[in-house]
Amino acid sequence: MRSVTALALLIGAMPAAFAGEGFDRVIPGRPGVPIIINGIDASYAVVEGNFGLGKNIHVEPTIYGGRRVGLVPNVGHYYPTLGQTPGFGRIEIEPPADRQLPQPGESYHRTWSSPPQPSDVPENPPPIIVTPEIELPTYRR
Repeated sequence: MRSVTALALLIGAMPAAFAGEGFDRVIPGRPGVPIIINGIDASYAVVEGNFGLGKNIHVEPTIYGGRRVGLVPNVGHYYPTLGQTPGFGRIEIEPPADRQLPQPGESYHRTWSSPPQPSDVPENPPPIIVTPEIELPTYRR
């Protein structure tokens, strides 16, 4: 009777051990913030594969229902590293080298200083300065 109970317990526990190897549904935590896995937007898709921090091996995940995300960000900002010109902005016109230059501006110079302050220290002080001795009163407790 013990062996039948042990066999039933073993058979009943096996499906729970394989429960973590199935597929996962990916639902974003915040609306409008995509979940990107290897360049594919996996929001609201099904992901199958053994990956994550709790696993010892890494298998490339299979994503069912995801869509590819472009490499160029689709935002209203200008990224100089992409090698594209900005969509809008001022048009830089380089002037010719032999153009007539404007007259140079007038010179401008400003200094900040303070007048010399009188000092009590002589200009060439002696090597040793003797300070006056002051006797402080002693207090008894």
